[in-house]
Amino acid sequence: MNYITVGKENSCNIDLYYEDYGTGRPVVLIHGWPLSSRSWEKQVPALLHAGYRVIAYDRRGFGQSSRPASGYDYDTLADDLNAVMNKLDLRDAALVGFSMGGGEVARYLGRYGAERVKKAVFMAAVTPFLLKTPDNPAGLDGNIFAGIRQAISADRPAFLTSFLSNFYNLHMFGGRKVSEEVVRLSWNIAAGASPQGTLECVEAWLTDFREDLIGLELPTLVIHGDNDRILPFAATGSRTHEAVEGSRLMVVAGAPHGLNWTHADEVNRELLGFLA
Repeated sequence: MNYITVGKENSCNIDLYYEDYGTGRPVVLIHGWPLSSRSWEKQVPALLHAGYRVIAYDRRGFGQSSRPASGYDYDTLADDLNAVMNKLDLRDAALVGFSMGGGEVARYLGRYGAERVKKAVFMAAVTPFLLKTPDNPAGLDGNIFAGIRQAISADRPAFLTSFLSNFYNLHMFGGRKVSEEVVRLSWNIAAGASPQGTLECVEAWLTDFREDLIGLELPTLVIHGDNDRILPFAATGSRTHEAVEGSRLMVVAGAPHGLNWTHADEVNRELLGFLA
């Protein structure tokens, strides 16, 4: 098992599980909430076949990584990504962040700069700022997030069932673009995550990434579905594209939040074209 130690909590190390495949220019895959690096199953083979080195790791609290009680804020999560970059001595890397992982990409670049990074991809990402405030009227009402926290606290497994229905837009794609078995696998991965980490991450979604994105000069790709029921395109993908001057935008028609599975062919084609 491959682990990178990023800290310590009481008597326990905080270790991140990672997988490192192939050769060539590195591509770092940063998964969404509440899943793990296993959610990149449709992308890893395509990247390897195209000649890239692929690094996928599990966020603290999720997958096979340690499950500490704290450290689910984006500054700490960016520090974790930095530890991966340094430990593996990655250079000229592409950072690909899905959903919550897009926040790690933004905060890492804002905090550590682009010395080790060549390109950035925001896929169905949480950026630039989700919370509705007087200076961010396009954001979402804070009561939405309070309701999510309450639902997780009341019955996390039941909440995950509802969440994944919206994640994949099962009313449209269930049994066609996503099988019952895939949904069950996603539920098992999500249910196996840290309950504390699952809850704490919701607060992190309200992080303001606007300053992190301003002045970002890397080649940047924004991929988002226009039927995303988790992170609506108008509040996230559209505004991320606007925030990063010169960024490339791909809107996947009809796609849900979990478009890296349901619309993998379109996503992979755009991703590989951008990386090349």
